[in-house]
Amino acid sequence: MKRILRIVGIIVAVVLIVLIALPFLIDVNSFRPKLESELTSALGREVKVGNLKLSILSGSVSAEDLSIADDPAYSKTPFIRAKSLDVGVDLMPLIFSKVLHVNDLTLTQPEIFLVHSASGKWNFSSLGGNSAAKPSEASSQPKSSDAANPNLSVAKLDVKDGRITVSQANSSAKPRVYDKVNIGVRNFSFTSQFPFTLTADLPGGGNVKLDGTAGPINSTDASLTPLDAKIAVKQLDLAASGFIDPSSGIAGLADFNGTVTSDGKDAKAHGVLSADKLKLSPKGQPANKTVQVTYNVVHDLAKQSGEITQGEITIGKALAQLTGNYQIQGDTTTLNLKLNGQGMPVDDLEAMLPALGVVLPSGSSLKGGTLSTNLDIAGPTDKLVITGPIKLSDTKLAGFDLGSKLSALSKFSGSGAKTGSDTSIQNLSTNARVAPDGIRTDNVNLTIPALGVLTGAGTISPAGALNYKMNAQLAAGGAVGGLTQMAGLGGGGSGKGVGIPFAIQGTTSNPTFIPDVQGMVGSQIENQLKSRIPGANTGNSPLNSITGIFGKKKKNQ
Repeated sequence: MKRILRIVGIIVAVVLIVLIALPFLIDVNSFRPKLESELTSALGREVKVGNLKLSILSGSVSAEDLSIADDPAYSKTPFIRAKSLDVGVDLMPLIFSKVLHVNDLTLTQPEIFLVHSASGKWNFSSLGGNSAAKPSEASSQPKSSDAANPNLSVAKLDVKDGRITVSQANSSAKPRVYDKVNIGVRNFSFTSQFPFTLTADLPGGGNVKLDGTAGPINSTDASLTPLDAKIAVKQLDLAASGFIDPSSGIAGLADFNGTVTSDGKDAKAHGVLSADKLKLSPKGQPANKTVQVTYNVVHDLAKQSGEITQGEITIGKALAQLTGNYQIQGDTTTLNLKLNGQGMPVDDLEAMLPALGVVLPSGSSLKGGTLSTNLDIAGPTDKLVITGPIKLSDTKLAGFDLGSKLSALSKFSGSGAKTGSDTSIQNLSTNARVAPDGIRTDNVNLTIPALGVLTGAGTISPAGALNYKMNAQLAAGGAVGGLTQMAGLGGGGSGKGVGIPFAIQGTTSNPTFIPDVQGMVGSQIENQLKSRIPGANTGNSPLNSITGIFGKKKKNQ
């Protein structure tokens, strides 16, 4: 028994000696030219590897560093740089036949530089091909090519703790950087479908995970390779993501789960996005309510354009539909969308007003009622123009006494109407235009049961300054106003109310209401004289001369 144990011990010792000695007996660096040549041929890019070392126990060959050249039309610096490359090999052919059979590749801490041209091409589009087109010459349609996919396959391909930098060619925009990138691919082949997983940290925090299948690699443009994957994004910082122009003012944290599929021509995305602390204007403040979007998007990879076929935006119980299309050209994304929402509860939407940069009078808030709108959204994302009708029904502006603000106007009409600490609004409708240069509202029609009807138009500057010309048809009281009484032009008691022109100035947080005395007196005199002077409705009436005293334009002049 002792003899057997002695023999076994000798054999083990010999094996250990061989294992220790083999790395010194086999010069793995002699395989470096072949390894570089095969990788260069497979990728269509020059590949350089550093000093090789053999590990018998792990059955691998490691390189101290690796570099893969970029498409020369994009950059002269490497497309990929890695601190180390581990190559899994078959030991028996290597030991006895000096033949290198690669079965897996692992890149450790690589830096990957992705560059996108204005025409829609990527610097990795030519991977696996024999030539690369310049970004400026890249057509919107893939060129025909006789080049076939290279005959390269490995059982396992891994990227560990990498960094991906994404930039736009010939652009001053800040690149997007994704850290802690880990990619796992199994049964990789250029000519067949293969499973993969990808995880990464996002710019500004958060993370992303893709899990699915890809392939076969498109031999003409690798970016058009078919794909079918699930995607999960957690805590995407919209402002820091790099996908949105910082000047747009859009910010917030978003989660979304969905799927993305591509046949190499169209990419289809479907899923649900939830955004918190959303801000949609440079002057806006983060909303305190979650916005959820259920979306379906079809994106044309060659034309860099797409269509939103479903966009259900939900805020509490409020629901709006967003549809339309977009076009990407370089750094600019141009939108052509429609937003339709009918009968949306104001209580749910009120939380979004700060996010839109809408400022209500200080200490006030909207309570109850519904909002309906049908808006067109068009233009570049940093210069969007939003137009369309807006209607607010059966709500109240809590904490704002409009009656006291209009007290100076009430004195002229004799109405003495009061709204109390809250202003009840039966109806507010207007045609709005929202643009970077401010907000314009035309055909304003505001019905306040306690006061009457206010009509007019005006603007709100980007800083919140008001400039409105309005007319108040206030309910008439039992006595005429002081000015009309002095003029001997009683109108009270008619039951028809008195029209009073006025201006709204100040700011959205502190509006001021200023009677237009000149226009008011002229209007009162004109109304009275029309009923007393013959031919008051013709150009020959003395009425024109009288009202001209108060700045009234003469008719038929």
